[in-house]
Amino acid sequence: MSNTIDDSGNLLPDNKRMTSLGRFLRRNSLDELPQFINVLKGDMSLVGPRPLEVYYLPYYSEKENMRHNVKPGITGLAQVSGRNTIDWDKKLALDVYYVENMSFRLDIQILFKTVIKVIKRQDLSKSGLDSPGDFDVYRKKQLQTK
Repeated sequence: MSNTIDDSGNLLPDNKRMTSLGRFLRRNSLDELPQFINVLKGDMSLVGPRPLEVYYLPYYSEKENMRHNVKPGITGLAQVSGRNTIDWDKKLALDVYYVENMSFRLDIQILFKTVIKVIKRQDLSKSGLDSPGDFDVYRKKQLQTK
C-alpha cells in the first residue's frame, strides 16, 4: 500500500492506497503467506481465531474473550463461514464456537474449506479487505441503538 494522504494530511482509505501488486496479492489471498513465519515460530496456528488489534480488547464480551484462550490462526471458522460478508457478532460467536469445540477434525474441515474459498474467491467484500468495518465503531453503534 502507498502512504498517499489527502489535503488534510490524513491517509486515504485502503482501497485508494492499494498498489496493483497489493490488489493482486489480496485478491488471491497471497498477502497471508508471511504469517506462515509466525506459525513456524509458534506464535500462531494454521487454524484459530484471526488476530485483531489490541485496542479492540475493551469491546469484547466476557464470552467473546474466550477467543484469546487459543493461539490466533491464519484461517478460522469465521473466515470459512462468511469472511467479509458476516457482521462482528457472528464472527466472534464463530470464534467462541471454535474454542469450545476445537478438534483435529474441525481444523481439517476449516483448512479444506479455506482452500476452496481461496480458489473460488468467495465471501470477499468489494474492496477485498478483510473486515466488515472497525470493531470498536461497530460496538459503539450497537450501544447507541440500545
